[in-house]
Amino acid sequence: MWRKISKEISAATGATFSAQAARVIGGGCINSTCLLEDGTRRFFVKINHALNLPMFEAEAEGLREIAATGTIRVPRPVCAGVAADSAFLVLEYLELQAGGKRSAEDFGRRLAAMHRATDVQHGWRRDNSIGSTPQINTPADNWTEFWRDRRLGYQLALAARNGHKGALQQLGESLLAKLDGFFVGHISPPSLLHGDLWGGNYAFDLTGEPVMFDPAVYYGDRETDLAMTELFGGFPVAFYAAYREVYPLDSGYPVRKTLYNLYHILNHLNLFGSGYLGQAEGMMAKLLGEAG
Repeated sequence: MWRKISKEISAATGATFSAQAARVIGGGCINSTCLLEDGTRRFFVKINHALNLPMFEAEAEGLREIAATGTIRVPRPVCAGVAADSAFLVLEYLELQAGGKRSAEDFGRRLAAMHRATDVQHGWRRDNSIGSTPQINTPADNWTEFWRDRRLGYQLALAARNGHKGALQQLGESLLAKLDGFFVGHISPPSLLHGDLWGGNYAFDLTGEPVMFDPAVYYGDRETDLAMTELFGGFPVAFYAAYREVYPLDSGYPVRKTLYNLYHILNHLNLFGSGYLGQAEGMMAKLLGEAG
């Protein structure tokens, strides 16, 4: 496998690369990851089952989409393919670290600048993945329609197929029927989104510059990115202050952030099981209370 990947790296970079060491450096719930080096150059490699090559190809395209805005640094995609029955994605290797207040402020401003990059429709030119779940990005002119059909509705249907019926589906049907009410007076241009922006998907390089990775890119309401930053512990206060200074949020955001994070909790339910069922049902009940 490493010989095949080395050959692909050589072809992609125009310089011979022959892996001398492959060191496992962890990985999340979805992919295995390793550091591949030849004594001179190093690359970050993600590995999954061969059938998941389209997931890696979409990730690489998403990284290029973000990079094209010139706002936030992302690891540069090098190549992707299949070797020894495994799909692989080779990325630029970056030394990363935690950042201080100034770095967090810079990150907030840069994310706001990225969200100024817009498209004419919500969605994207291709589907991708949120974790290992397919993420349907078929473009739509109407954001409420997109969020109902491509996000919450899709996850609820998947949950039903996974055996999560009863109260979850009843609450879900009621919420989808009242979805329009959450967007009255809210203008949401289709902003470029990271799509999976929790604390494990960003860091800072050795100069303190923010770096984002593992995206699930599409165009939509920028509040969805901000909402997810608050889902698992939150980002630094300086990040939010800098973002809002550059690009203030609408007054309805505190309610909509629950609506947007429901998508990710439903996805966790579908990926990891019933430990997320009560949280999903609680979020929907809270939203229905807000809807009146």
